[in-house]
Amino acid sequence: MKNTNRFSLLLQSFFTDYLITQRQASQHTVASYRDTFRLFLRFSQKHLKKAPSNLSLNDIDASLIRLFLRELEEQRNISAQTRNQRLAAIHSCFRYAALQYPEYSEMIQQILAIPHKRYNRIPIDYLTTDEVNSLLNAPDRTVWSGRRDYTLLLVDIRTGLRVSELTNLHKSDITFGTGAHVHCFGKGRKERSTPITKNTAKVLQQWLRECMVNEEDLVFTNAQGGHLSTDGVQYILDKHVGLASRLCPSLKKKRITPHVLRHTAAMQLLQSGVDPMIIAIWMGHESIETTQVYIKEDLKMKEQALQMTQESKSKSLRYKPEDKLLEFLQAL
Repeated sequence: MKNTNRFSLLLQSFFTDYLITQRQASQHTVASYRDTFRLFLRFSQKHLKKAPSNLSLNDIDASLIRLFLRELEEQRNISAQTRNQRLAAIHSCFRYAALQYPEYSEMIQQILAIPHKRYNRIPIDYLTTDEVNSLLNAPDRTVWSGRRDYTLLLVDIRTGLRVSELTNLHKSDITFGTGAHVHCFGKGRKERSTPITKNTAKVLQQWLRECMVNEEDLVFTNAQGGHLSTDGVQYILDKHVGLASRLCPSLKKKRITPHVLRHTAAMQLLQSGVDPMIIAIWMGHESIETTQVYIKEDLKMKEQALQMTQESKSKSLRYKPEDKLLEFLQAL
């Protein structure tokens, strides 16, 4: 019989045995789940007057989870999306608990039944063709840093790699020649290969001849040959957006992050007629539903274009059924 008086045993096993060992979750996922349970344990201590290490599964039920989520929304003013991310971490832990403690299945099912909150998605930002061209023309390619920045921006826009995938790209991850592609471990430690065009491959080959030698054999480094951080990539992007916006004013109206370049890659694929299922695989999306946001954005853009066209001035003719039965069907 398991020691059910210790919720701490379940939580430690969930992180070490399941999340890290079995699922091989990314550092980002582990950190996000860790932060969720830090908040939850502090809340439980305040609400139940019990130290986190003394909590038992009997102490935790659906009503406590709902109170926790409500406090996050009301006291911390978190968005519905962040609330859903916290709930997803809790759901994951208790799905694991259901296998470890079947005697608590009824209580666990009540927790798993807590629904995610609906919310209106914020329209995605992405760059138009003119904006992409202006951004890629901004780096000064007569200097080392400019050639690095140009290559980094081009690879990101053409492949849609996440910023962590881009900064962790190794020389050995790139394959040239027939079927040229970059290989990476994406979100959730999922392996994928993303094809690159002949032009992108050519630029990468030229860059690899002069990129700084470093211990990790990384493609993109900072000026000292060290690991390029996410903030470093954002700094590079901000710098060249500022330069590009002088010739392309529309860039000033957008807050451009590395993830916007990822959105840009997906929109370019969609507008080129690539099947959404292929885009989902290309981008490393967990579900095809994630790719739907690009389809909706593309449809909105087409609707705006349609509104700019002139309506025909020809008079429309109303259909008149020639039979009573047809008239009945028409009226349905």
